[in-house]
Amino acid sequence: MIRRIVLIILALIFSLGPSIVAAEDEINILNSAAEVHFPNELVFFLEAESSADIIDARLHYHVDKMNYARVTSEAWTDFVPASKMETRWTWDMRQASLPPGSEVTYWWTVEDAAGNRIETPPQVIHFDDNRHSWQSLTRGILTLFWYEGDEAFARELMDTCEEGLARLTEGIGTYPEKPINVYVYASANDLRGSMIFPQEWTGGVAFTYFGTIAIGISPGNLDWGKSALVHELTHLVVHQATFSPYAQLPIWLDEGLAMYNEGELKPYIRASLDRAVADDLLISVRSLCSPFSADSEKAYLSYAESYSLVEYLLDNYGDEKMLDLLTIFKEGSTYDDALTAVYGFDIDGLDQRWRESLEAPTLAGLGVPWSHPPIIAALSALINSLTFPEALAIKN
Repeated sequence: MIRRIVLIILALIFSLGPSIVAAEDEINILNSAAEVHFPNELVFFLEAESSADIIDARLHYHVDKMNYARVTSEAWTDFVPASKMETRWTWDMRQASLPPGSEVTYWWTVEDAAGNRIETPPQVIHFDDNRHSWQSLTRGILTLFWYEGDEAFARELMDTCEEGLARLTEGIGTYPEKPINVYVYASANDLRGSMIFPQEWTGGVAFTYFGTIAIGISPGNLDWGKSALVHELTHLVVHQATFSPYAQLPIWLDEGLAMYNEGELKPYIRASLDRAVADDLLISVRSLCSPFSADSEKAYLSYAESYSLVEYLLDNYGDEKMLDLLTIFKEGSTYDDALTAVYGFDIDGLDQRWRESLEAPTLAGLGVPWSHPPIIAALSALINSLTFPEALAIKN
């Protein structure tokens, strides 16, 4: 009896087997490929044939980036149903752009009029900026790409990155959990040429969800570049440390940490803070929770105050409190509730305590306040002489 049942099962398998294989083989994929046209578009191609008219071809793709859940997008293509077809779909980066080096996994599903369906194996394409001959240097989780300058230039930038990460770890206990890629363009113009609709002052940008930094640094502008690189690197690390569906950092905290990790406040930005203190023209901390003004002088002051606020919190309450604050923001706390839970005061309380800690500066040895009219005129001339890219290009 058992033998008879086994024979019946085998007979059924053999009778069904050929029809299953035939159904899978009804549709043949002749070509599946993708082309990078950086920075404007990514084009996907498909060519297929079947014994029946192909009536549907659908592209599926997934972008490798930090996300709260795996997201797969779909794209439909237009073509005339036929037994042999060719189609394409273009990702127009004017709608949603990708940074250099982004990894995209894609596959197609194809159906014909006979009800046959096939899914192609996943393929990976990197949205590389192939207009330049990139070299690379890797240390641990950091990889630096560059195309102008010698290896010593790259090593110095890599040393700067490692020093910046060490300061973050020592200062507030944060360290990146995912790999970081740094693309060093030879100039700000080259950088802007790699972007869709860039701001005219852009000199560096952190793509926080991708773990990517793109920045314009020439070998002759290394000092500025090292400072800017640490700034953008800090943004990446802080965003990795606070990544969650609920977190929203106040702008002053995000920018203040990035500037503080750069080192001493630059003189022209410090001058903006000193003038505001002397003339009682400080921007409120609550206002600094939102995006900063596009006006250059207000922007200088916003960044200066952000630095000063972070400096005040670290100097008076320590590193552990700052890490606690970031952790609470990661959990989705409001600005006021997070500050109250960690420090015992809300945004307005921080504003009051911070202002009380500031003193109107005077010129050393002369007792002349910064608000003295000739001093104001001189500082205004200094600030106006600085171009917007020099002063603010890194503040993204």
